[in-house]
Amino acid sequence: MDLREATAEDIDAVRSVARESLVASYGHAVDEGLLDEAVEEWYDAGDLGDDVSDDDAVFPVAVEDGVVVGFAESYVVGRRERVGEIDWLHVHPDHRESGIGSALLERVESALRSAEVDRIEARVLADNEAGTEFYEREGYEVVGERDINIGGETFAEREYRKQVGRLTGISDATYETDDGETVHVAFDESERGSRAPFYVAYADPGHESRYGYLCGNCEGTDIAIDTMDRVECLDCGNRRKPTRWDAAY
Repeated sequence: MDLREATAEDIDAVRSVARESLVASYGHAVDEGLLDEAVEEWYDAGDLGDDVSDDDAVFPVAVEDGVVVGFAESYVVGRRERVGEIDWLHVHPDHRESGIGSALLERVESALRSAEVDRIEARVLADNEAGTEFYEREGYEVVGERDINIGGETFAEREYRKQVGRLTGISDATYETDDGETVHVAFDESERGSRAPFYVAYADPGHESRYGYLCGNCEGTDIAIDTMDRVECLDCGNRRKPTRWDAAY
């Protein structure tokens, strides 16, 4: 098995591995039609082309006998704390339990450490037993769980974290919205956007009541979220792609 950086020629193979991996992991819980829709949304060929050519992306593929059988992708997000966010890690079901997932994760972690991140994060649906076991086996801890909606059904999503550097400290700031409301922004909770991160905003200083997001590009709070969890700042156009269900298998 060889690891190398993804190229534009790998896009079709990456899409195929993603679909087979999703079906193997979620076919028991999610309708296959919805899985096909997810592949089209998340692994759009044009978007993948942009990702492959993005110098800030860590995008290795695993190759067996000239065929791509696994891949991973991650980015560094945040500005007050540097967080390595694993967008996805997929291994074709015919090649699981052979060390490919661990090799891809090691490649990603090495690159993120070189980028001097404070921690690495990934999200996995609780129904994905192979994925949750994978991260726990690799030394990640569960730091939170939330409910997300997929095709009208509610699923539990777990957030996994591995501390790899010295934290700069949790930063919190208050902002006033256009409506005159005060929101409390947690700079240690961020989502990658096309121009800058989106930071989670709360209605209370204890961070218990979620308000929405603060745009890291223009510091605006007029943020739209659609049914696929696509996020867009209506002030500057900063956007986040639709939420992927998990980052493992």
